[in-house]
Formats: sequence, structure tokens, C-alpha cells
Amino acid sequence: MKLLDGKAVANQIIDSLKDDVKRLKPKLRVLLVGENPASLTYVKNKRLACERVGIEYEERRFPTAITQQELIAEIESANRDSTVNGLIVQLPLPDHIYVPLIIRAIDPKKDVDGFQAYNVGKMFLSSEFEDLPPATALGVVKLLDHYGIPIQGKEVVIIGHSNIAGKPISVMMMNRNATVTVCDIFTPDLAKHTKRADILISAVGKPGLITGTMVKKGVVVVDVGCNRGEEGKLCGDVDFASVSKKASFITPVPGGAGPMTVASLVFNLIHATHRQKNPDYLKKAKGETYGTLA
Repeated sequence: MKLLDGKAVANQIIDSLKDDVKRLKPKLRVLLVGENPASLTYVKNKRLACERVGIEYEERRFPTAITQQELIAEIESANRDSTVNGLIVQLPLPDHIYVPLIIRAIDPKKDVDGFQAYNVGKMFLSSEFEDLPPATALGVVKLLDHYGIPIQGKEVVIIGHSNIAGKPISVMMMNRNATVTVCDIFTPDLAKHTKRADILISAVGKPGLITGTMVKKGVVVVDVGCNRGEEGKLCGDVDFASVSKKASFITPVPGGAGPMTVASLVFNLIHATHRQKNPDYLKKAKGETYGTLA
């Protein structure tokens, strides 16, 4: 068994972008509503990643009572601000705010989270059009690529179909010619599917959901789950002790998919800034035809 060391790979990705940061001088603005403990941790990690390579990071905090229109006004202000190259509205948001409207308000060219419908739609076309894909999905693919784990022709089983993780991961796997099965809470006999997996990716948020009896020997396991166990320790969806005995590769939690998501946000920010500051960037990188779809 080998660890898929997301923290080490993420640091390599972030450090590799230092020259681009010096040249482009990108700026990331994060809008944070309320005091959700998980959200506070997430934005802290984003700030630290930006500081690591010298990205200008701006965080604006708002009370839970902020109205939907007030938050949209903040987004529109960031859209108009030419000094802001990337914009993140940290999720989750209070119940009185309708998240789809918030995501829709973000300028697709500044959507480094990759949630805006235009960027998601492009991702569905093919891997060639994964311009600003959802950061968690991009992080999973980059992690597998780093360790030379082939995706084409493999049975990939994904547990969870959220817009943030499960759905975009499934699309990016299909773009790489995997045979993909997506399971959720309504899937009967989950183990029937997980036992077939060459690559198993869990993104549910349920501690200990996947055990050693549910996987085959040699499986590659990516645990995207982020939970607090009974003792308050961070843990994933996978029972690491039993599954690691059968896996060929497995991510730890923490230190696996989480850091890769943050690194992918930084990667998306650099890509977005290139697009905004150099109109010919995509034409040079992808060819004239692709550039017209930027």
C-alpha cells in the first residue's frame, strides 16, 4: 500500500506557480458569511496557500443576517473590479440565501471554484474544455496523474453525487474514458458496486462508510470525505485501517484530497488571471478554435 500524499503534491503544484504569480500579480477575493467553523478552516487554508506563493488575498466577512441582494451586490462589485482576478463565495451559506442565484452572479472568468454553470457546461464537452473545472474534481485528477495511476479503461466507482464533488468528478473521469458508476444514499447494496472498483472515490461525509470487506485487493482509494469522528478528530468516509490493507494506493485524511482542492483553486486562479491579462493566452495554449470558446 502506498499513500497518495495530497499535501506533498499540493505543495509541489503551488510552488510551481511562483513564477506565474510574480509575473501576473493575481488577486483573490473571498466572501465569507457567518462563522461556520468548517468554513473558517477552509478560508484559512486558502489564505495560507496564497501567502505561500505571494498571491494577494482579500477576505471580506459578513454577518449571517446579510440579505441575498446585499451579497449579490458584493459579487457584482468584485466582477467589476479589474484588480480582482478570482472570486470565491465560501459555502455553505445561510438558509435564507439561495445558493444557485449566488453562483450564477459570479463572473465565469473569475469563478476559480469552478461552480458557475458556464464553466461546468464546458467541462461536459471533453477534457480539452476543462477550463476552470470544480476544484475538488480537478484535485482528484491531478493527484492520480501525479502518481501515474491510469484512468482510461478503469472501473471507477464514485459515492456521492453533489455538484461540488461527485458529479464533476464523474464527468472528468468519463472525459478520460473510464467506466463510471455513481452511487448515492438510494443505491441498494452499495458493496456490490464498490467491490468492482479499480478506483474508488468517496465524497459523502459519512465516517466509516467504506470498510475493507467492501473493496477488492489492489483498489485505488481517494477519500474526499471530511468528517469529525467521535473524538473530534478529522476523518474521511473510508475506514483507513481495514481498507488500507487491501488498497494499492489510498489517500489519508487529513492530508489527501483536501490540500489538492486548495492547490487546484490556486491553479485555477493563475489560469483565470492569464486569461484576463493576456487575450491570446488560450489561443496559444489550446489552439485558435478553442480560444474562441474562452
